[in-house]
Amino acid sequence: MNKKTIIKRAFIHAVGAATYIALVATFMPIAGKIFGPDNNKNILGPMVFLMTLVISVAVMGMLIFGKPILLYLDGLKKEAVSLIIYTIGFLILTVAAAIFLTLIIA
Repeated sequence: MNKKTIIKRAFIHAVGAATYIALVATFMPIAGKIFGPDNNKNILGPMVFLMTLVISVAVMGMLIFGKPILLYLDGLKKEAVSLIIYTIGFLILTVAAAIFLTLIIA
């Protein structure tokens, strides 16, 4: 696996992660309206929140660490580490761009 392929795959993984995060972040304010105010009588809200957390951890784990683990197990250790580093780098750039855009718009 060459460097160009690693960078392309890392970018795709980061875009997938950012898209998933945006979808979950969009759901969060809506969830408060769906499940109503916080009270001790309704456990549905906390259950949905925890299930969303568990699913999010699994999805993000697959997006960020899935392919690098497969590469590592195939003996491509250097490529696996590079893929993780590039993916995290693209995620950091995504956060920086979001902050920058928020500051410009606000």
